[in-house]
Amino acid sequence: MSWSHGLMLQHSNLVCLKPTLNSRKPIHSTLRLRIDAGTKREDRAARHTRVRKKVEGTPERPRLCVFRSNKHLYVQVIDDTKMHTLASASTMQKPISEEFDYGCGPTLEVAKKIGETIAKSCLENGITKVAFDRGGYPYHGRVEALANAAREHGLEF
Repeated sequence: MSWSHGLMLQHSNLVCLKPTLNSRKPIHSTLRLRIDAGTKREDRAARHTRVRKKVEGTPERPRLCVFRSNKHLYVQVIDDTKMHTLASASTMQKPISEEFDYGCGPTLEVAKKIGETIAKSCLENGITKVAFDRGGYPYHGRVEALANAAREHGLEF
């Protein structure tokens, strides 16, 4: 009598065909699969973690980090070696919030203005090259508009 060595999937039960020392009967155990379907926030955080493994801000090429919420848009230029923020811009700043009247959140025009503001701030501080960190967000819409505006006003990605 020969038993097959290995595992076989059968009607959501896992059947081990390898006999035990005391019995010649197959061992049954329930197969449990767990699929991790996270929330949008968890998925974005995981994407951002993957991006941050590759993108690092140095003194020569700091990291341009984007964060967007439903109401606001934030951008920082960060030197990761010293853990310092070198420049920042957001929709919370008075000149931008007074110029645009947006009720339900920043639009593409606001994102372009933020990109222009961060580029001017970087050039004043002597920063011309940055590493773009999209923060786990898709590169379209407000994030793309911000990046394109920053490029048009002198930043190199």
